[in-house]
Amino acid sequence: MKILAINPGSTSTKVALFEGDVCLLSRNVAHDAARLAEFASVSDQLPYRKQTIEALLAEEGADLSGLAAVVGRGGGLLPMEGGTYEVDERLLRDARIGANGVAHPAQLGSQLADEFAREHGVRAFVVNPPDVDELQEVARITGIRGVYRNVHLHALNLKETAIRHAASLGRPYEECNFVVCHIGGGVSVSAHRKGKMVDGFDIVGGEGPMAPTRCGSVAVADVAVYARERGIDALAALCHRSGGFVDLAGTSDAIELTRRAEEGDEACRLAWDAMIYQIGKCIGAMAAVLEGEVDGILLGGGMAYSDDLVARLRRACGWIAPVTAYPGEFEMEAMAAGAERVLAGREEARRYTGEPVWQPPACFAG
Repeated sequence: MKILAINPGSTSTKVALFEGDVCLLSRNVAHDAARLAEFASVSDQLPYRKQTIEALLAEEGADLSGLAAVVGRGGGLLPMEGGTYEVDERLLRDARIGANGVAHPAQLGSQLADEFAREHGVRAFVVNPPDVDELQEVARITGIRGVYRNVHLHALNLKETAIRHAASLGRPYEECNFVVCHIGGGVSVSAHRKGKMVDGFDIVGGEGPMAPTRCGSVAVADVAVYARERGIDALAALCHRSGGFVDLAGTSDAIELTRRAEEGDEACRLAWDAMIYQIGKCIGAMAAVLEGEVDGILLGGGMAYSDDLVARLRRACGWIAPVTAYPGEFEMEAMAAGAERVLAGREEARRYTGEPVWQPPACFAG
């Protein structure tokens, strides 16, 4: 069966066509940044993005006959359990407005999938969007009444990496415990217990290790001082745009950073060393969440191509469980695989409710 996968990014959209496990077409459609800037909201970009995708498919001579489903990168949704979700009006409504309060091109994934699916008379899905929240209750509690933790992680790649590694062990994901990391432009570290992502770090909110553009966890008192001196907007930008390597060394490019470190740039060396150190600490924290019952530590994302990073994390954490690197990402494959599992009857499609996955306990009310 043929499945079209669509993954919108900040200045481009990835498009892939699969037939079974075979990728027939995989392209990255570049968008004019100036053109994108003309739109008042992310959702306003929908017609423009669709036209550029249609032009690419026509240029490549993509044969969409026999198309069984279209799957888009989810985004803009309220917290939800992991899985493959059927795109319906409730899901589309929240994606259009960005119900989670985070304006991101991923909001367009479900909308684009719906547009193409309607044209071809097939089903549309989203798979493990960034809004997946499967935290266990104790992981949600902070020391501030009325403030509770949730997570924003690279859920799609984290879960697909775990599913693939479990299969390599000859076991289902639902029977395994893993600490899974995505180490790229953002760094996600998560604990997976028996098929659920029971804890992790809110990388949009500034938790976890630093990353190329993210500051990572910082003491609240220091954050308060920074906000008084620089302002709330500057502080917020550190969480997802101007922190990490950018603030410490003036670049978000890990390859450039490591090259400069090798050439003697002390700021770059310290930034690189500190990030790896922090990732190791966070892996240890997630191993504690799993009470030491860890079947594997998995490293994905673009920076997992670094032999130095993998070797250091293996040295730091290999005593906990075997460390396995899966460089790059499986996002397009993961999207197609999620749709295929539903179409083949191995998984039931979920319905997005838009309802909170968790309610604060009554004992903390008032």
